[in-house]
Amino acid sequence: MFGHILLLWAASFVSLAVATWIVPGIRAGGAGALVLAALVLVLANTLVRPILILLTLPLTVLSFGLFLLVINALMLMLTSALVPRFEVRGFGSALAGALVMAGVTLLGLLLLNWIFLDQATVIVAPRGRGPLIPT
Repeated sequence: MFGHILLLWAASFVSLAVATWIVPGIRAGGAGALVLAALVLVLANTLVRPILILLTLPLTVLSFGLFLLVINALMLMLTSALVPRFEVRGFGSALAGALVMAGVTLLGLLLLNWIFLDQATVIVAPRGRGPLIPT
């Protein structure tokens, strides 16, 4: 459990650091503010984000999931409101930050997949066939 939370925090820290580096409207007033912002972002994504997703489910379905970027931007704005010396200047910056963070997460997942490529995954086939191991 603790390892999972630590991994989420580390991933949030890295993606948030890249977002503050790339997006002009997102600023952290030092490493301490960035560490605290990553922790608050993990807590907001764990506690608040599922409620927002549930409340906006019809809109998310109609937008083919793109509304989740708006929810992620709102989580960044909430983090900015709660963490001193961490600033997000408006919704546009928050949306750009959410896009950057999504891109960093995607690159991280691709990198992890490439690193652990040698570990085979067993795929369960339909009835009557045995398990398949991809090559």
